Amino acid sequence: MAKKRKPAAKSAIPAATVTAERFVRLYRMVKLLAGGSQTRETMTRRLRLDVRGFYRDLDLLRSSGVSITLAGGRYSLEQKTDDALALLPFPDPRLTLGAAQTLAKGRSPIHRALAETITRIVPAR
Repeated sequence: MAKKRKPAAKSAIPAATVTAERFVRLYRMVKLLAGGSQTRETMTRRLRLDVRGFYRDLDLLRSSGVSITLAGGRYSLEQKTDDALALLPFPDPRLTLGAAQTLAKGRSPIHRALAETITRIVPAR
């Protein structure tokens, strides 16, 4: 019997940046899978994707920690919908440095990740 693959560790830093249009498509893909297992053909038709775009989005979802499996030609979401949606990369909110620094002042892991990103990319004085 094959070992079940462990889902990727959850990260406050997304796997990639996405456009608002792609975010909507990824969101719709997760919601579609949340309704039950789907074939690639059904998903490409419903999401208006070509095969290459489908696999790019599938790879991005998986690299973001969303657990999607393939069995018998059907793709399935292997976690709760809300958990999967929380892992989606979010489009750039176009924050100013000041707004990002204000958001980074909290104590949660996400606040710390933002603060670390700011420290890494802003030149030292």
